[in-house]
Amino acid sequence: MCGIVGFVGKREASPILVEGLSKLEYRGYDSAGVAIIEEGDIKISKCKGRLAMLEEKLKEAPLSGAIGIGHTRWATHGEPSDLNSHPHANECGSITVVHNGIIENYLHLREWLSSKGYKFFSETDTEVIPNLVDYYYKGDLVEAVMKAVTKMEGSYAIGVITKNEPDKVVAVRKDSPLIVGLGEGEYFIASDIPAVLNHTRDIYLLNDKEFVVLTKDGVQILSEEGEEIKKEIYHVTWNADAAEKGGYEDFMLKEIHEQPKAIKDTMSSRIIPGQPISLDKINITKEELNGIDRIYIVACGTAYHAGIVGKYVIEKLAKIPVEVDIASEFRYREPIINERTLIIVISQSGETADTLAVLRESKKKDCRVIAVTNVVGSSISREADDVLYTWAGPEIAVASTKAYVTQLIAMYIIGLHFAEIKETMSKADMELIKEEMLKLPEKAEETLSHKETLQKFASKTYMHKDMFFLGRGIDYAVAMEGSLKLKEISYVHSEAYAGGELKHGPIALIEKGTIVITTLTQGFLFDKMVSNIKEVVTRGAKVMAIAFEGNNVIEKIVDSAIYIPKTLDILSPILSVIPQQLLAYYMAKQKGCDVDKPRNLAKSVTVE
Repeated sequence: MCGIVGFVGKREASPILVEGLSKLEYRGYDSAGVAIIEEGDIKISKCKGRLAMLEEKLKEAPLSGAIGIGHTRWATHGEPSDLNSHPHANECGSITVVHNGIIENYLHLREWLSSKGYKFFSETDTEVIPNLVDYYYKGDLVEAVMKAVTKMEGSYAIGVITKNEPDKVVAVRKDSPLIVGLGEGEYFIASDIPAVLNHTRDIYLLNDKEFVVLTKDGVQILSEEGEEIKKEIYHVTWNADAAEKGGYEDFMLKEIHEQPKAIKDTMSSRIIPGQPISLDKINITKEELNGIDRIYIVACGTAYHAGIVGKYVIEKLAKIPVEVDIASEFRYREPIINERTLIIVISQSGETADTLAVLRESKKKDCRVIAVTNVVGSSISREADDVLYTWAGPEIAVASTKAYVTQLIAMYIIGLHFAEIKETMSKADMELIKEEMLKLPEKAEETLSHKETLQKFASKTYMHKDMFFLGRGIDYAVAMEGSLKLKEISYVHSEAYAGGELKHGPIALIEKGTIVITTLTQGFLFDKMVSNIKEVVTRGAKVMAIAFEGNNVIEKIVDSAIYIPKTLDILSPILSVIPQQLLAYYMAKQKGCDVDKPRNLAKSVTVE
């Protein structure tokens, strides 16, 4: 969940490392630091807090040198503090490391190294790494790192420097993302592409257990056996300004407004009137699909909510039983899966640790795995049998918005494709859904026009400590995502409930002034949902309702109504989630919260 960078070249490393770290702030962090090789010695500057505090520290005490590593830390082992911040060094300071991930056997390694005379000063798991490298160091840093990682269990992307070999950076990854940037006479490592985009568009995508050696003369990639690996260069085609705010106050607001384009891009070339659905290079025959007796959609957080919508869609369109599971739970409950099971994993980053573990376990049991992800070259995209990319572009804000709606589009595309193969829908019904889907970008743009109404509602309600989201059918799936967004960025406690569950307990929490957000887009459930609204209004709740245009009857019973453009009921989540995203945003702004970097959260969750 942390971010790491490294640089070797002829320019001053410090400003390049800090700039790179600033492009990784979206990953979530509570401290930052850099280590520079300066006149044959390693100098470290690090501190708790935002990157701006590190910049101030470097202004007061600059570091000079052309080789270095940097880190933004999201605390796991040990509280956020200057001492626990990265980089970490061995006792004499000759070897320094930055690390993203968790060393699961660090206590054992710490005890073993302590018995060898090594001393530890922080509470972190990372501090064992420089000491372990030191233990194996006999004049060759690459060899020492290779031996050290054989003793490490868990996930890691690490960058290592030593004053004994002041011309190089050595790096390796396992289950945590790491890329290599190729400049002219300068080279980079980073947790994600935006960190190097201002300097190069040519990168290497690393696989697990691949080692990288950076020097000013070039890049060498080695296998764990020490054999050189030749890689193809991946050229980044999207612009660096795609990862900038572009005039918006926050990345989250920018990304909410980018949703119409993201929806269009994700459908482009895949949904064409009168032509079969295209799943890129995913080829599933009718015989293979008929051999599938169950689909599991497995994901975490927002992606899990997209999976719940996916269940409704695939079951309705393709008539295949679907279960949705949280990746961290699925892994440990011994699910009944085999070669007749299709696994669909969803991950924005393609590096989510629990989801990646599910993918690997599923493949061991001969399941076919389809990945839905936004990041080309990510671990999940490379290890899945098939991949469907969501063309959302870079998503910087920690709370997902445009990645979520493109994940929904992916679910519809998969559902339609399976229905097409299994012939569970008429061609007329298929074409109607495709026709309506192609109208969604324009309708999403129209839905964004409700900002003023939502701002007013937020200004009246942002001091409330509890809120409830209600929905029925597919609206309930979206209510779960709306509730999560509010929790994530405004720190307001909120819960989502199926409307029919009110009388089974939650209604006991409704009292005068309670805020309730409801969605009513399912025609066959509309009257029942109106009844649920009346139940909470009778008990004093203040209600905001989201419904299709034309359903003006709700104005008579709620405090505020948001009308979204009419579409097919099954497609409503694409539009109905947008007002809920904006509401969460404006609530957070009213409270003065940092909407792009909410406390305790990270964008890419690469640890369990």
